[in-house]
Amino acid sequence: MAWYAYCITERQAFPELLRHRKPIPMEAVTGIQGNQIFLYPASDLAVIVSEYSSSDNLNQQAGMEHARVIADCFKTSTVLPFRFGTVFADDEALRRSIRSNQRQFLTNIERLRGKAEMHLKVMLDDCCRDQIRRYAPAAALPTVGKAYLSNLRENATLQRERQTKARAVSVQMHRMFLPLAEEVTCRRMDTGKMLLDIAHLIDSASVERYQNKYSSASVLMKDCQMQLSGPWPPYHFVHRLTHHNAAPGTAAAARPANLAASA
Repeated sequence: MAWYAYCITERQAFPELLRHRKPIPMEAVTGIQGNQIFLYPASDLAVIVSEYSSSDNLNQQAGMEHARVIADCFKTSTVLPFRFGTVFADDEALRRSIRSNQRQFLTNIERLRGKAEMHLKVMLDDCCRDQIRRYAPAAALPTVGKAYLSNLRENATLQRERQTKARAVSVQMHRMFLPLAEEVTCRRMDTGKMLLDIAHLIDSASVERYQNKYSSASVLMKDCQMQLSGPWPPYHFVHRLTHHNAAPGTAAAARPANLAASA
């Protein structure tokens, strides 16, 4: 039987597992395609799974259902989310993956216990927008010679200017919110704006304080449009697994910080 995996948590968070060695139904929670959710015991860990069939449609709706299951489990326990679409071919594949990575799973659970992720979207003007308007359309840009090299240098200069501005805003956000850890990405929008995606790891007990800081930051950062969501499970702060060949799917990994705004 194939298993679709949502997240890993501590076995002790579910007292009903103490008397069982086989998967047991998890009441009041349904998975993708409305499938029954199971608690799959694995040593000191529990894997949240549902039965999987190749006919199950892993579409956008399934992605939302995947996130909902993780969020429901996060209300009562520390979780390590799996990537959407993680499937284990059978019981042996699931057990082998947990067994070979158990130490890292337990370390991450201990590190993330009592923590939550807050997600900031910060929209700001592209500092290079006026320079871009002066350039010729992409189809007319030179592809050889001195003009081509000059265009490369100009683009590199624009990228550095964007990166400098994005980094300055990121540092300002860090000083305002003082998170335990953060992951930041930046990209340029078609609207001529730059979008900073900022994930902050904080203590779950300080969510209200964080929200108050956001209210203050929204007033102070008049040149930016800000949007806050959370608390979420710590999607961005789960370390990459070291044993990639253990199973078809692996736990979600934190993305590296990238402040270079894409062209």
